[in-house]
Amino acid sequence: MEAEALEPVAALEEPQSAGNTVFSNERTLQSPQLDLPPQLVPNTRLQMDGLQFLELLPAEGIPVAFLDPQYRGVLDKLGYGNEGETRGKRRAALLQMNEKTIAEFVRGIDRALIPSGHLFLWMDKFHLCQGFTQWLCDTRLEVVDMLVWDKGRMGMGYRTRRQSEFCVVLQKQPKRAKGVWKAHDIPDVWREKVDTSAHPHAKPVNLQTELIKAVSNIGEYVVDPAAGSFSVLESANQAGRNFIGCDLLP
Repeated sequence: MEAEALEPVAALEEPQSAGNTVFSNERTLQSPQLDLPPQLVPNTRLQMDGLQFLELLPAEGIPVAFLDPQYRGVLDKLGYGNEGETRGKRRAALLQMNEKTIAEFVRGIDRALIPSGHLFLWMDKFHLCQGFTQWLCDTRLEVVDMLVWDKGRMGMGYRTRRQSEFCVVLQKQPKRAKGVWKAHDIPDVWREKVDTSAHPHAKPVNLQTELIKAVSNIGEYVVDPAAGSFSVLESANQAGRNFIGCDLLP
């Protein structure tokens, strides 16, 4: 059952600044007014295919997007053998993305982002070490930073136990920070405990809120085409931004 749609937040023009440094505490980049199709209702939990959702978005209209791919590469490589039986039942039940599908999502997001817009791509240690640049082929996205989310609890691992996930920061060309990224107090190691009882892949709402504030203006839109727990919806609301996103499951 869909949640009741919230009233879209009005965009405000934030103050501009001048200076000769490469840093700025203010954002001068503005997003265009969006003309959304009627099926893309802001600030709701839309149930639809994420790739179809991305095709409906206007080109170069979104300042920030999140993607948390549902992959099982690390689990297959570890070969625990009891995945979905005695461990990880909820994760195993979710529809998995293959490498080709993840790349299609990234290309769709790249099309929707404004120039100098950002994609925050969630990733586990396995994919970070194995490499993910093939997902960026045929896009104008470049890696500009990375954050470590310390979950504060031990996970799986034959050798070291996994306690962290990683958020790779990608920016669409032209790559720049001044007038685009306005927060300079976000640490690159962030500790935040998250309740995963409702969804096995819930993400840190407070961290996402700070990232949204850093790269968007009040009232602009945040996209998540594979929303899962819809934590980005909560983060966008906290930040005073509008959310557009969906998941296959309600």
